[in-house]
Amino acid sequence: MAAPENNEVVYDAGTLSVPKRLLLGVQHLFAMFGATVLVPALTGLDVANALLFAGLGTLLFHLITGRKVPAFLGSSFAFIGGYNAIRALGTGNETLPYACFGVACAGLVYLIMAFFFKQFGAKKVMRYFPPIVTGPIIICIGLTLSGSAVTNCSANWWVALVAILIVVCCNIWGKGMVKIIPILLGVVGSYVFSMIVDPASREHLVALVSEADWIGLPIVWNRTALSIFGANLDHSLLFTSIVTIMPISLATMMEHVGDICAISSTVGKNFVEDPGLHRTLVGDGLATTMASLFGAPANTTYGENTGVLALSKVYDPKVIRMAAFFAIILSFCPKFSALIVAMPAATMGGVSLVLYGMISAVGVRNVVENQVDFTKSRNVLIAAMIMGLAVGVNYAGAIQIPVGSITISLSGLAVAALVGIIMNAALPGKDYEFGTNHQGDTAVVNFGSRAQK
Repeated sequence: MAAPENNEVVYDAGTLSVPKRLLLGVQHLFAMFGATVLVPALTGLDVANALLFAGLGTLLFHLITGRKVPAFLGSSFAFIGGYNAIRALGTGNETLPYACFGVACAGLVYLIMAFFFKQFGAKKVMRYFPPIVTGPIIICIGLTLSGSAVTNCSANWWVALVAILIVVCCNIWGKGMVKIIPILLGVVGSYVFSMIVDPASREHLVALVSEADWIGLPIVWNRTALSIFGANLDHSLLFTSIVTIMPISLATMMEHVGDICAISSTVGKNFVEDPGLHRTLVGDGLATTMASLFGAPANTTYGENTGVLALSKVYDPKVIRMAAFFAIILSFCPKFSALIVAMPAATMGGVSLVLYGMISAVGVRNVVENQVDFTKSRNVLIAAMIMGLAVGVNYAGAIQIPVGSITISLSGLAVAALVGIIMNAALPGKDYEFGTNHQGDTAVVNFGSRAQK
């Protein structure tokens, strides 16, 4: 573990030796690694693309925020439900570009929110996105994804169990970096176990890796959002993707606010004021749009890297940018991508089962730590409608709405988010005020990978 020898806070990494700075960058790379590569493995997107645009997105975020905020942007788990909903409308991966376009549009919603934050301030804007809305939405994101995790686990429950046990043990009893990278350790441990007990998986891995080149370009054109404009454009699917996926950004933006508050608390600087949430939202949103246009997963600020900041006590954003460069370099190695593609379904299932459950748990935490009053009928009704619609529509099938010659399909999460926001705005008795409860404001910290307080 790299840390200042005197255990004092370091704001300028230039005071450290070059080997120590490199080691700090590698630590941040490992912290984001497991969750970042798991998202494309679960959605059918390209692993190399995910690493490339995690690095590029992080650099873009740092540029827009004046290189002040030590945040790393990795793949977001929140949009997996959106990808799955759109993939279910076709066969194979031909609908993935439409899902990516929907995510790109969701990234642009960040710009609208950033404008409101700049014009009206955080307290007024956040009043319309209180924990009684965002908490249940986050809970439902995890619940609607859990079915796919169990399906993957059923491929080999012993392999899945190894992954689950490693993640749990590292979270509970791990020390130092072990506690920061439980997802990566769970994937590696379960992967190795599968290679030992399953000859077929071992042969599949050897075949894929031996065929892959050492160096290659990461872009997979037929899975990028831009590729849909070079073919026969399906307008109904395009509008369905946009309407289905854009509302998910309402939850991820609240995650972003929680992350920035948590980083501010860790580092001892008020990034909510300087460079301001409007700048951090623009950086996160543009990084997501850029990544999605080129077929990479949506980006989000990573709580694991906030954990590394607290662990190392080195708060210089230059260390984060070093990790971003490492991710970019790694994206040009197809042999590494082949390792991820060959990952057993049960390994992905075991790790994602924990992750999806933690998404829901963080939603519960958001509600509890903000002390949402469920003795009020308005709060009970809002939560009931959000969860009932999200889960119910997910099981019954998307809601079909014909608009002229186009039919728009709304997923459960999309309907739930819209109804929750409208009900909260319309019903009397709003009592949430952002900034009065620091613990509650930072309760949503990277539900995309793991809760890092």
